[in-house]
Amino acid sequence: MARAKLDRIDRRILSDLQSNGRMTNVELAERAGISAPPCLRRVRALERAGIIKGYHAELSPEALGYSVSVFALVGLNSQAEADLKSFEELIEKWDEVRECHMLAGEADFLLKIVAETWDEYQKFLTTRLTSAPNVSHVKSMMVFRTAKQVPGVPISTEA
Repeated sequence: MARAKLDRIDRRILSDLQSNGRMTNVELAERAGISAPPCLRRVRALERAGIIKGYHAELSPEALGYSVSVFALVGLNSQAEADLKSFEELIEKWDEVRECHMLAGEADFLLKIVAETWDEYQKFLTTRLTSAPNVSHVKSMMVFRTAKQVPGVPISTEA
């Protein structure tokens, strides 16, 4: 995808929505220095262009009973495109896997996995992940504490 050409107003809209997706169009327009109708048109254009991919609520895993977070490095026996796609399709069905990134290097994928307990993670690991077709090895890294978690990307609002 080619890099989008965004003016200062577009960048301000994106920065504000990224930090608060529930901001009203009126407030967004005021912060961008334009009136509400053109602001809404810009937001819709950014959505159509695929720059704004969606709006989500940030939930507290702990408040919902998910006290365990793990990053897992997964190696596959084969890196043929069909095997990579097959693995991606499989993990798409697993709700515990919240993120999946294909890597270059020692491992083929980095997964972010959540579980309610360590026993639940171990069960997921042994009955689903390590027994999945084409998986050769898994290295689990337990999260003790998250010092920074910022969604999105840095957006400069400078000219």
